[in-house]
Amino acid sequence: MIPPPHAPAFLTGCGWDGAAILPLAGDASFRRYFRVRRGTQDAVLMDAPPEHEDSRPFLTVASHLTDIGFRAPRILSHDLSAGLVLLEDFGDLRMAEALSAKPERETETYQAAIDLIRALHAHPAAAALPAYDDAVYHREAGLFPEWYAPAVGIAVDHEGYRAAWSAVLARLDREPVVTVLRDYHAENIMLLDDGALGLLDFQDALAGHPAYDVVSLLQDARRAVSRELEAAMLSHYGPIDETAYAILGAQRNAKILGIFTRLWKRDGKDRYLAYQPRVWRYLERDLLHPALAEVRAWFDANVPAAMRAGYWPEAA
Repeated sequence: MIPPPHAPAFLTGCGWDGAAILPLAGDASFRRYFRVRRGTQDAVLMDAPPEHEDSRPFLTVASHLTDIGFRAPRILSHDLSAGLVLLEDFGDLRMAEALSAKPERETETYQAAIDLIRALHAHPAAAALPAYDDAVYHREAGLFPEWYAPAVGIAVDHEGYRAAWSAVLARLDREPVVTVLRDYHAENIMLLDDGALGLLDFQDALAGHPAYDVVSLLQDARRAVSRELEAAMLSHYGPIDETAYAILGAQRNAKILGIFTRLWKRDGKDRYLAYQPRVWRYLERDLLHPALAEVRAWFDANVPAAMRAGYWPEAA
C-alpha cells in the first residue's frame, strides 16, 4: 500500500498540495484506495492502474447514481491516463463493521439497504450500461469449472455445464431491466453521518434483473445472513420473482466460488477462501429450486460432496 509515485503531482494539480497520503484499503481487483488528508479535510484517492483497470465506467455510474438521487462518492478530480481519481470520503463506517459493533441494529439497517435498492429499481437502467445477458451469465458461471474444479483436483464436464446453464437461463424472466450494481453487500454500503447509505464498488454495473442485487445483499459471501433475516427482507422488498432469485443466486454463488479460487491461485489472495463454505451453503440451497434441475444434476454428477463446503475451513 505504497502510493504511486505520480500521486503527489496529481494532488498538487487538483489543489491538494502537501496532503498526507495514508493507506486505506485494497480490494479483489487491482484498485487500491488511500485517504488523502490536509488539515481537517479528507478525500479518497483511488489508484486504478490503466493497464489493468478502466475507471470510465466508475465515473459514468457514479454520475448516474448521483443524478437520480443516490449517494455515490462525488468525483473531485481525475486523471484517467494516470489511473487516479480523487473522491469524496465517506468515512470508515461500513455496514458490515457497524453491525458487528451493534448487532441489535441488523434488521433496521438491512431494511434501509432494501429500501435503497428497491428505490433504485424504480428507475430504468442507466442508458450507457451494457446488458447483463446470457453471454455474461455464462462467462461468470464458467469461472467455477475453470478455476474451482482444477484447484480441488476434479475433472468435470465443461460442455455439460454450459448446456445445463443454458436450460436454466431459458427460464429467467428478462423484465424489468434495471441498473444492477453487482456487488451490493455489507462491505460496499457505507453508513454516513447524515443517516444516508453510501454506495461503493459499482463500476461493474450492468442493465439486468432486479433480483440480482437482492441476492447480492441477502446471500452475502462475506457476512452471514440468517434464513430468518433473508425471508424478512424479501418480504420487505415486496413481490419478487422467486425463480429469478434462485437462478441468479445459483449463478452468482457459482461465480464467486470460481472468483475466490482464482484470487487464491492466480493473485495469492488466500483470505477469500475462508468464505467458501458459506457460499457453498447458499449455492446448495439455491440448487433445490425446481428451475435449477439441470444445474443441480450437473453438480451431483461432477462435484463430490467432499469437494464442496467441507473441503474448506469454516468462514469466520
